[in-house]
Amino acid sequence: MYQEQFVTFAAYNEWANRRLFESASSLTPAQFAEDRGVFFRSLLGTLNHILCADRIWLRRFTGDGSAPDRLDAILYTEVDALRAAREAEDARLASYVGSLSESDLAMTIHYSPLTQPGVIEARLGPTLLHVFNHQTHHRGQASAVITGLGLPGPSMDLVAFLRDTGRG
Repeated sequence: MYQEQFVTFAAYNEWANRRLFESASSLTPAQFAEDRGVFFRSLLGTLNHILCADRIWLRRFTGDGSAPDRLDAILYTEVDALRAAREAEDARLASYVGSLSESDLAMTIHYSPLTQPGVIEARLGPTLLHVFNHQTHHRGQASAVITGLGLPGPSMDLVAFLRDTGRG
C-alpha cells in the first residue's frame, strides 16, 4: 500500500508538471524570466530549481545521472527545453519509484546536503515524501507567478488528478 502511494505521487507529479508547463508556454520569454519576487525570483528560476532539486535527489537515491552543485542553477533558459528536461526527469522519477519495494522504502539512506556540512541519515520513504512535497510547494509559487502575470493558473490539485485519472 505504501509503495502504491508513491507510484500515485509520481504520476500526479507528471500530471501537475505537464499542466504547469502548458500554462508557462503561453508566456513571453521576458515574462518567463521576469523577477516576480518569489524565492527563486522568476518562473524560469523556480522551474529550474525544481529540476535541480530532483536531479540532486535522484543522484543521491540511485547514484546515476547528472546533478548540479547549486539549488539555484539555471540549467535551461527556454521554456521548451526546460519542459523537455522536466518530462525526462519526471519519467526517471516515476521509473525509480515504480522499481521500489515496501522494504526499499523503509531502508536508511545517507546523503550530504548542499546547504550544510555533514551527512544526514534518513529513511527513504519519508525522504521521497519530501521530494514530492517540495515540488508541490514550488509549483504553488510558479502558479502565483502565472496568475500575477494575468493568466489563469493551472488546476493542479491532487484531488483533481485523482478524479481525472480514476485513481481516487
